[in-house]
This record gives sequence, C-alpha cells and structure tokens, in this order.
Amino acid sequence: MEQSMKHTLHKQAQQWVLEAGQLIKEKMDEPLEIMTKSSPKDLVTKMDKAVESFFLERIRENYPSHKVLGEEGIGEAVSETKGTVWIIDPIDGTMNFVHQKSNFAISIGIIHDGIAEIGVIYNVMEDTLYHAMRGEGAFKGDFQLPKLPEKTLDQSIIELNHFWLCPNRRVNEEKLQQLVYRAMGTRAYGSAALELAFLAEGITDAYLTFSLQPWDYAGGFVILQEVGGKLTDATGESVDFLNKTTVVAANSSIHEELIKDYIELK
Repeated sequence: MEQSMKHTLHKQAQQWVLEAGQLIKEKMDEPLEIMTKSSPKDLVTKMDKAVESFFLERIRENYPSHKVLGEEGIGEAVSETKGTVWIIDPIDGTMNFVHQKSNFAISIGIIHDGIAEIGVIYNVMEDTLYHAMRGEGAFKGDFQLPKLPEKTLDQSIIELNHFWLCPNRRVNEEKLQQLVYRAMGTRAYGSAALELAFLAEGITDAYLTFSLQPWDYAGGFVILQEVGGKLTDATGESVDFLNKTTVVAANSSIHEELIKDYIELK
C-alpha cells in the first residue's frame, strides 16, 4: 500500500469511528432491541447492525474496490485478503454495552494484501482513541505509546476469562491455573478490542483466549505490533485475519514462555 493512501485511510478510519461513536452516544438512552446469535449469551443489538451499515455505506461510496468483513455480516463474503479489506467490529463488547452502557469499543483493522496496515480502537464512553499505522508507531489520541518494557511472568497481569480455567474442550485448564498462580494478577474486561488496547498501553501484559473472530483482534493487531508486542495463535503461528482462531497476545518478553509452558491445546 502506498504511503499516501495509508495515511488517507488512517485519517478516514479515525474520523468515521468518532462519528459512529457519536451515533451510539446519541442513542444510549433509547430502549435497546436485543437479539441473540449463536447462543443466548451471544448478543446483538439493532445498534450493532446500524453501526456496521454506517461503515459499509461510507466505504462503498468512497472506496468501492475495498472489501468489508464485519461481525454482523452486512458486507459481502470475504474469502481472501488480497487487495484492501476493512475488518470491522461495530460494537466489541456487546454484553457490556447492553448491561453496563460502558466498556465497549468500535474496532477497525485495515488489511492490504494480507498485511495488517492500520488499526483503530475507540473506547466510546471514555472517548479514548487508540490508533496505529504499520511502521509509524501507535497512539492514544495524540500521545505516542512507548515501547513495552521487558517483563517477567511474575510481574505480569494476564487478561484471561475465567471460563478457560474451568474444564473445557479447547485448552488444558490445569496449565492455565498454574499460570494464574504464577502471574501477578488477572483481569477480564469483556471486550477483546479493549483488552488489546490496554495491553498495548502497558496496563496489562498478556491477553489469552482460545476462540476469537478476526474482527475481534484485527484492530488491535497493528497497535500492539507498533509497541513491540506480539499476537499469534496459541501455537505461535501467524493469524490470517479471515478465520476464528486462538489468540496469544503479549509483551514480547513473555510471549514464548506463555505458549511453551502454559498453553496446551486439547
């Protein structure tokens, strides 16, 4: 992707995310129309669909050759990352949006020919914008985020849903229990995008999950990469931005140790 186009898309994505956030804020006090998707815990609201449509309309109008992969499936089917692909989660943390009216985000990742070029995460109710372009640093608003300092696991705060510490069909829970005992502490925020933003900011040191869609991590990928962090699947292989995957995102100084000593897939 040419630098001029990258800068244009970076600026455009930020502008649209802020506009979409304002739409959400204006509707916050209205009754929510809540539906479920794959399970009673997998919520979607009319606002999720409206925000995704907001982005789809603008992308199609301004960049008709670009593809859109969104959580709510309003765009076209995307089977490859050739060309430019916008990967969008209109409201990441819908459960938080419904029950707390906070702790949710809009997330956008822009992929070009398979390479993550731009990431934008907007913490809507905190009015905090995280953004990055590949090779040009990551920012919280206008403040450039520093490179992550080296950490040991004993010093680390791990973002991990308690579900993975219980018997499950994806990962050895006993090894993760050992990790919890070893780490300084654990947190769970209920929004993958915010978990990755906080990791990039250095508030936490790792984020582990064993079932995540591309729209959940695409926005945070470049942001984390630009501060020296690392995001792979649970075997250490690259993610492909098209399929559901396991995710180990961490400060680079503990990433390999996490995978080697504490993650055993079933």
